[in-house]
Amino acid sequence: MENKQSPPHTRLFWVSLQSIRAYMQCSIRHLISILFVFILFAAISILPSGCAQIGSPTGGPKDSLPPQLVRALPALKTTNFNSNRITLTFNEFVDVKEVQQNLLVSPLMKVQPTVEAKLKTITIKIKDTLEANTTYALNFGDAIVDNNEGNPLRNFTYVFSTGPTIDSLELDGSVLIAENNKTDSTIVALLYRGTDDSAVVKRKADYLARVDKDGKFRFTNLAAGPYKLYALKDGDGGKYYNISTELFGFVADTLYPERKPKSVQLYVSAREKEMPKASTRPAGSTEKRMRYNTSFAASANRQELTAPLRFTFNKPLVGWDSTAITLTDTNYITLPKQRWSLDSTRTVVTLAYNFPPDQPYFLLVRGKAFKDSTGLTIDRTDTLSIRTKAESDYGNLVLRFKNFKNDTPLLLQFVKSNEVVYSSPVTAAIWSNKLFTPGDYELRLLFDTNKNGQWDPGDYFLNRQPERIRVLDEKLGIRANWDNEREISL
Repeated sequence: MENKQSPPHTRLFWVSLQSIRAYMQCSIRHLISILFVFILFAAISILPSGCAQIGSPTGGPKDSLPPQLVRALPALKTTNFNSNRITLTFNEFVDVKEVQQNLLVSPLMKVQPTVEAKLKTITIKIKDTLEANTTYALNFGDAIVDNNEGNPLRNFTYVFSTGPTIDSLELDGSVLIAENNKTDSTIVALLYRGTDDSAVVKRKADYLARVDKDGKFRFTNLAAGPYKLYALKDGDGGKYYNISTELFGFVADTLYPERKPKSVQLYVSAREKEMPKASTRPAGSTEKRMRYNTSFAASANRQELTAPLRFTFNKPLVGWDSTAITLTDTNYITLPKQRWSLDSTRTVVTLAYNFPPDQPYFLLVRGKAFKDSTGLTIDRTDTLSIRTKAESDYGNLVLRFKNFKNDTPLLLQFVKSNEVVYSSPVTAAIWSNKLFTPGDYELRLLFDTNKNGQWDPGDYFLNRQPERIRVLDEKLGIRANWDNEREISL
């Protein structure tokens, strides 16, 4: 058969037709791919958003509720109680914290009950012989907590009676520290049955009550009186008054709860100040030289007009020569009428001198003027340059007392950091001082009943209450070179 070649234009047509067919097939496949991706993206986007999130669960809200009592065996307020075991069941796992500090048993037992927690149950074992016809209250304070968050079941109290009735009388009051009218939540109120005034120094109280941050306390489930009431900051844990440095207060009258007395106010004080602890210096580190500080060193060598000039030594002096210390003018001329003295601790040497304001001086301290208890002296001669303060460095203070009556001795006290830095009697409706040291002060008014110019603590053995103090609400700010005035209502 003869093979005839097609004309050129025919071959070109067929090649073009094949190219167009291939291109269309490729485009269709590409279009299908794009359409598939679009459909897939749209399907993912309309799925619920929660299915696409990745993260840890929140666990729900934090538990802030205390455990709740479900059952007590014997039941709360059981009468004719004769068991030695109490079982408390709660709605969740519980624990007990610091039972010795939290649990208050009233009346006090000679042997404190034991308390154990297991799962949802607290078991109390009574180790003492209970008194007949007596209502007992076991106050757990903040001891009972849940296991998860430690939420306390505050002041849960289990009450029972060994007699046929539950006593329900109450007695409440408050406690203030007499010296500054502040409260102290570590103080406890002590209640004794009977009228024996010496019981508080012989034995533990029959009833104890906590004092809260506002100074308030309350006794509940009491039988009829009589009772004696006290307040104590129990430093040694004895639960009775046996240390003169403990804060202690008393109510002189015998109390009868059945007569529904008003809220009782107690003021506590310590008969003796607690002595500061001696500094413990490591062996072999005793100082090899004598040191002293001056009253003007802390204020750029400016001596106060309202206070004496003082030298304070690091060790007691066994010898000193007052003629070896000299105050002179700037021409080194010794000034007359200098009166130097050594205090009872033998650590402070004082110059009493009527300083004029804003004047320069030299203070000459000659060698061997002082000798301390270890035999050390100052061998060199020191020349100290000082200048007295100007009147403009002080504030002019005027206090006006409304409703002033001169029938009660009043002492005005200026306090910084709980220390009385200045005091003065109030003898008229207007009190003033033209040279008062600037600063912020707490003001107190002392009812100075014995007129000795200072606050006096109480003394239980002399049946003497502490002197009363009124603390003014607002602090007093005194500015230098300024007229500072305040009106105080009495």
